[in-house]
Amino acid sequence: MNLKVAGIRGVPDRVRDSKDPRNKRDERKDHGFKALKMQRSLAPVSYDQRTRIKERMAEVRTFREFPLLESVRKAIVEQALQGMDDLTPTPVQKIAIPALLGETSRARTRIRRQQALREEFLVAAETGSGKTLAYLIPTINAVKLAEAADAEIEEHEKALEEERRRKNDITLVSPPLSNMPHPTTGRPRAVILVPTAELVTQVGNLIKAMSHTVKFRSALISSSFSGIVIRNRLFSPKGIDILVSTPHLLASIADSDPNILSRVTHLVIDEADSLMDRGFAPLTSAIIDRSSPSLQQLILCSATIPRSLDTYLRKRFPDIRRLVTPNLHAIPRRVQLGVVDVERPPYQGNKDLACADTIWSIGKAAADHDGPVKGEMDVKRILVFVNERETTQAVTEYLVSKGIDAIALSRDTPEERQSEMLASFTPAKPLSAPKVDHPGSLADNQPNYVPIGKAPPPVKRSLPNVKVLVTTDLGSRGIDTLAVRHVILYDVPHSTIDFIHRLGRTGRMGRRGRGIVLVGKHDRRDVVAEVKEGMFKGQALI
Repeated sequence: MNLKVAGIRGVPDRVRDSKDPRNKRDERKDHGFKALKMQRSLAPVSYDQRTRIKERMAEVRTFREFPLLESVRKAIVEQALQGMDDLTPTPVQKIAIPALLGETSRARTRIRRQQALREEFLVAAETGSGKTLAYLIPTINAVKLAEAADAEIEEHEKALEEERRRKNDITLVSPPLSNMPHPTTGRPRAVILVPTAELVTQVGNLIKAMSHTVKFRSALISSSFSGIVIRNRLFSPKGIDILVSTPHLLASIADSDPNILSRVTHLVIDEADSLMDRGFAPLTSAIIDRSSPSLQQLILCSATIPRSLDTYLRKRFPDIRRLVTPNLHAIPRRVQLGVVDVERPPYQGNKDLACADTIWSIGKAAADHDGPVKGEMDVKRILVFVNERETTQAVTEYLVSKGIDAIALSRDTPEERQSEMLASFTPAKPLSAPKVDHPGSLADNQPNYVPIGKAPPPVKRSLPNVKVLVTTDLGSRGIDTLAVRHVILYDVPHSTIDFIHRLGRTGRMGRRGRGIVLVGKHDRRDVVAEVKEGMFKGQALI
């Protein structure tokens, strides 16, 4: 009996009998995730497709290799990107920019243009991978091409006018008055749609910065601006080339002035998984329909492709080209995930205490090292994600009571205040504070003199080198939080998509980051375990 048991246990995996039940167990284990499949499902990308994408990416090394107009290449590469031409473009930029410029599948592109068919693209890549620049550079190039074509037409008309003048043609038309508005007033060439006012500001500021070197006209409008500002920007006498807006505002304007979309040749729908969801879909679809007569290129951009979006695209845009990166739906391996068990000592189920203690640990660890300047320490910017907006204020108040500089951001926060809050979390420039040996120690703020017979006042502990933003998924979509190195998941996300977007707020553009998830009594520990294992292996979370 003992020999028989020992014999079974000693058989190596590679020579086990095919009927051995342990083999079936191992096979099931190799099929992928179990708990994550119960979450909101994502559209898969085959292994063969990922391999082909990697081969295509290897062909591009610098921004100079893209077939851009010389003026655009010089302005963007040498000035706007500030020396980035020595760096390799990100994977999504290697894949998307040539395709959007028409370099790949030129024959197919030429046929579609001859048939007056618009080109449709889905650009999908992991968070923080440079998707904005991937669609922005080809769009700017298209605007400058159209501008050059208009200049040729204008030059030809001037030549005809000069010829008529020489022949004393009585049909010569008088020149327009100088104070008349530009013929393109209120009619942009390209429109970029984003879901929130914060993203309008973020994308719009990037476009504005590039417009100074490439020389084109741009405008950003959202509900954060007054009606007078919106009207002045949209109907500027100088005309407009690229407009950044939200679907709600642009659809409302288009209802009263349908002509506003009559000149759009390029339409970009950023965060497409949100803008094609139930809340935004009718407005986004209406804008697409109004732009269709003149539309040449439709670009949908997203960090995730939910099954619902995949189904919608197959029905509405069956010929859409999918430009995806090999690491789509995978959280970068440069992002580490730590797990804090709230049920264990010293927290005993107190998630607020666990969150505050985790933040204090991050702050104290940073205080042990000098920052960029000797005698100063880095100010750590931390995002704390919760599932319900009612929780944001409660968690914020608790953190503040523990001496942590924390603010709450949710749908209830006024939009002007939202932009102000995010301002300190989006710049890549590091922040610093005077260095102290032990931030928040009992010696801090201790009075030099205490009257006899009176107890000393309670010490207010503080953490001077940490800024915390407590938010819902409002802060997880598209915001370029390049300076954030730590993300705390106060609540375990409801879906795989939320995991990807929340943890994607750190480790952006090749930088390292750390996520920390607080796991309580009623949380799905199996889901957290599979996410952690998938991140370690670099697997897509599907």
